[in-house]
Amino acid sequence: MPRADVTADRLHEKQAGSLPGRYGLVVTRIEEGRLDAEFLIQPWMLAPNGYLHAASVLLLADTAAGYASFAHLPEGAKNFTTIELKSNFLGTVREGAIRTECRAEHLGRTTHVWSATVLGPADRKLALFRCTQLILW
Repeated sequence: MPRADVTADRLHEKQAGSLPGRYGLVVTRIEEGRLDAEFLIQPWMLAPNGYLHAASVLLLADTAAGYASFAHLPEGAKNFTTIELKSNFLGTVREGAIRTECRAEHLGRTTHVWSATVLGPADRKLALFRCTQLILW
């Protein structure tokens, strides 16, 4: 189960003044083995070619996976850090909202593995993401 003290509101407060806060990232769901999030695309998030910058897509998926790990830390764990991540980009967009559905693949005492699908308008797949988090004791 996710920790009871980790709520969407608490995560939103914690991200104020940081990169996810600048993006206006909103956590939309926290439940067992899952965390969903989204943000509205702004012009400054685009690459010079006019499409959404890959870093913006990664920010959404990686932040969701990080928040998910934080919410699912084993009792007594202090924190986590990312030790590996991978993305496959399948498409892009220029406007609207993008969202991610992040799901646990493994929730161990020393590592977590999360997979995320990043979706654009009309639920079009934009990216597949996977990361491994090291649990810090």
